[in-house]
Amino acid sequence: MMRILALALALILTAIGIVNAAEKSAGRVPLPAYKTNSGEACVAPTDEMRRDHMKMLFHQRDRTVHQGFREPRFSLKKCVECHASKDTGSVLGKEGFCSSCHAYAAVKIDCFECHTAMRQARAGGAGR
Repeated sequence: MMRILALALALILTAIGIVNAAEKSAGRVPLPAYKTNSGEACVAPTDEMRRDHMKMLFHQRDRTVHQGFREPRFSLKKCVECHASKDTGSVLGKEGFCSSCHAYAAVKIDCFECHTAMRQARAGGAGR
């Protein structure tokens, strides 16, 4: 009886291992698909941008709002100019530069709740 249980358990574990290996090789979570559409180089190396771009944007926001200092090199507008799709003019959408990585990392993008042409038009043209 113990041999039958041990054999059954071994078969079940083997089957689970095969299923897991098949799922991993099938790539259940698609890797981000993005491309840079213009510009020669980013403001920082790729690994630094992946890790710290939000810190850079927050720092730029704070300097602009609190000190009145605008550094175009680190502005959100400059990011969009280089990374927007040539087809859509946006960094959002299924294959958008920002959307693809943020979907992969399961991180919400809230930059564009304020920083969009539509939002600025509703506010009477007052850009942020």
